[in-house]
Amino acid sequence: MHSDVPVVGDVKSSEPIINKIYYATNNSYLSNLFGYPTDCPQREKNGWTGDAQIAIETGLYGFDGITIYEKWLADHRDEQQPNGVLPSIIPTDGWGYEWGNGPDWTSTIAIIPWNVYLFYGDKKLLADCYENIRKYVNHIDETYPTGLTTWGLGDWIPVKSKSPVELTSTCYYYADVVILAKAAKILGKNNDYLKYTTLAKKVKDAFNAKYLNKEKGVYNTGIQTEMSVPLYWKIVPEESVALVAENLAKRVEADGFHLDVGLLGTKAILNALSENGYSDIAYKVAAQKTYPSWGWWMENGATTLYENWPIDAKSDISMNHIMFGEIGAWLYKSPGGIKPDEKQPGFKHVILNPHVVEGLNSFEASHIGPYGKIISVWKRTDTGIRYDITIPANSTASMELPIVRNMEVIINGKISINKIELPAGKYVIENKAKH
Repeated sequence: MHSDVPVVGDVKSSEPIINKIYYATNNSYLSNLFGYPTDCPQREKNGWTGDAQIAIETGLYGFDGITIYEKWLADHRDEQQPNGVLPSIIPTDGWGYEWGNGPDWTSTIAIIPWNVYLFYGDKKLLADCYENIRKYVNHIDETYPTGLTTWGLGDWIPVKSKSPVELTSTCYYYADVVILAKAAKILGKNNDYLKYTTLAKKVKDAFNAKYLNKEKGVYNTGIQTEMSVPLYWKIVPEESVALVAENLAKRVEADGFHLDVGLLGTKAILNALSENGYSDIAYKVAAQKTYPSWGWWMENGATTLYENWPIDAKSDISMNHIMFGEIGAWLYKSPGGIKPDEKQPGFKHVILNPHVVEGLNSFEASHIGPYGKIISVWKRTDTGIRYDITIPANSTASMELPIVRNMEVIINGKISINKIELPAGKYVIENKAKH
């Protein structure tokens, strides 16, 4: 049983473990959705903010959940204290204002309206929550004038390595300020746009001054969460991105292509790799079948996602939690390659960038956006890769295929270039060996 959210997305792959993980992720998402997103159905049934901000994209790719989030963000507005502070669980009877909250959890106030805007092209939730986001950001700015904040729970339930709370919380604080500045621009509040763009720069500079070793391209001690969270939230200086990503990839390889992250790291790790040229490594981690991994749970009979990486943990061992559920969204974004474009949100323009990864022979993803069904399918053929793409009416897409020596791009039978602009329609695109 769950709230009645229509299914709008689907993923299928040639690798059974990936299909099982996707199925389990959706089971956990749905069975924890009762009027608002909860953490687990058997123990607390609370609206934990952190779990929900991590799972927002997984929810929106797979299900038409806008009304759930509109309702829950109204609850946020009700629960916010005059000073801007939000509790870690919403709704609450008063618990959670003093523990478990902070930008890593209660960034729901900014991250969820922003994602609803991206997926639906609807400004209403951003507008409704604008003052609340502003109040929240101002509270952090007043309490932590240096731009670095130690407020938060940190990388909850990590496999083994622990990251400083200040590192992860400051990245989330930065994300909130950036969303606030973007919302100000969208809503025509120019003074706020300038003010919060300046604040974002202050936070970014303070963060990198403290945590980034520029010469080495390493954040703090270089563990997975410390490297991937700054990359994912785009607080890394542009000139350092390539080196930081390379070092993250090396770290994951040194860790045997296994996860060494907690809640916040799972949101970032696969995306940080695949967005920066290491989608093969991201896929290796995602499809892993030994401990610690999502696949390890599946190998041991899971049909939902768990709350802890060991299946025999002594505590925090709910067998149905959505908090490690970002992998569902990642399947749409990386092997599926379907992303909204913030310049033309609501999939008016689709950014299509499917990653053909080692270890997969075929992959298909579809998502029904406001304009209709977007389909992205690829499979390996004798001569290369064949993509079957559908772009719905009144929308467009841009697609970039990798340049491979002695391979050519053919669209519906005609030779093309690798950067493709696609109007609405159906396409067979082949990346195949030249004759």
